[in-house]
Amino acid sequence: MPTLAPPVRDEREALREFLAYQQSAFVAVTYGLTDEQARSTPTVSTLSIGGLIKHVTGVQRDWMGRVAAAPHEPPADDRPFEERAAEYQDEYVMRPDETLAQLLDALTTQNAASLRLVETADLDAAVPVPRDAPWFPSDVDAWSVRWVFAHLLTELARHAGHADIIRESLDGATMYELVAAAEGMEPQPWLTPWQPKT
Repeated sequence: MPTLAPPVRDEREALREFLAYQQSAFVAVTYGLTDEQARSTPTVSTLSIGGLIKHVTGVQRDWMGRVAAAPHEPPADDRPFEERAAEYQDEYVMRPDETLAQLLDALTTQNAASLRLVETADLDAAVPVPRDAPWFPSDVDAWSVRWVFAHLLTELARHAGHADIIRESLDGATMYELVAAAEGMEPQPWLTPWQPKT
């Protein structure tokens, strides 16, 4: 789990390394958490770390489905709107029957699939703009695969920040401390040593 993305030589490598960097934030932020902590919502928001992990897994899956299908539409989801909406809402919640380990396994699998696509996809290929949700623009026909990966980086960074705030609200841990602890590094004098609450 890096604390900074490594140097890069070209655009594709930059997309890959920064994507991997943002993906790793969701693993680091869970270091030392119990299922109960991952499920909890300690801020005024209804978001939890577990829910965010589910969401970024789903976000990557959906966008990568579009990248893999480009320049065509992905296969249509013919389920009733209510069923699709319920699934989307569930993506933000870590249910009692879910464990953090399960959510991280699903994230790890999806992360690897996303990284494979960023290494192989045609960055100039057109990705048709979906027409099934009001937040997609009606005046744009397609984005490039390049745009999709840049958008995905934005999404992951935004939600990693949400996860940082939730984690700090839980037990005071910050990202650099968590990365250091996960990597077994010695605490640095400029960091306040973090210890899990017992």
